[in-house]
Amino acid sequence: MNQAAPAPLVYITGASSGIGQALALRFYRAGWRLALVARRAADIEQWARDQSLAPERVAVYGADVRQIASITGAGRACIAQQGLPDVVIANAGISVGVDTADAADLEVMRATYETNNLGMAATFQPFVAAMGQRRSGRLVGIASVSGIRGLPGHGAYCASKAATISYCESLRGECRAQGVQVVTLCPGYIDTPLTRGNRYSMPFLMTAEAFADQAFRAIEAGVSYRVIPWQMAVVAKLLRVLPNALFDRVMAGRGRKRRQHE
Repeated sequence: MNQAAPAPLVYITGASSGIGQALALRFYRAGWRLALVARRAADIEQWARDQSLAPERVAVYGADVRQIASITGAGRACIAQQGLPDVVIANAGISVGVDTADAADLEVMRATYETNNLGMAATFQPFVAAMGQRRSGRLVGIASVSGIRGLPGHGAYCASKAATISYCESLRGECRAQGVQVVTLCPGYIDTPLTRGNRYSMPFLMTAEAFADQAFRAIEAGVSYRVIPWQMAVVAKLLRVLPNALFDRVMAGRGRKRRQHE
């Protein structure tokens, strides 16, 4: 008698809160198995118990995306323990304001790039060749609408997310011939611990759960690029075509992201 094929597997970094946690729950409710990664592994384990998730469908890996050996090791452990994922979501990220005039903020910029960019590449690395050999799989990079234009006080975050968009586009071209899809998702303003300290208006703010639902459908469809919600896609396109002089006037006086010491 043939055994039923195992449920599909999704691997998610930054799964201890916010978007990552909401994505985990959305995939679980759709019948997927979960491989959840974060520095605070105990927090994920407690959350899984609180949500009454079936233990046989959830595995937790403690890893720091800023440490290459740590996050690539988590990926290899996932393959050994649960098998090769069908979807890998590089979601872990940080957002801190910077002032280039302050030398201390250069370390904030380093941490942002190490987390948001190098951490994404290191997240994908253990899976790329194996997915290519299998000739299927989806690599999902969580970027941001903030990567479309640079915002005052957000230099590190905007630059890191612009790099994420370009990196995923490059990776998409590299993986296409092997049957591996690369999906770039650009959230607008999502109600998470990352945004609750913002000191400026956040148009079209949506819950993490609403974002996760739309993201799940985009990933399932295998879209190459999507801004969520769609209203922010319109705003982003308008900002992109604004002449620099007009864009600078629009941004003048806008509240800035809180810096590390604030």
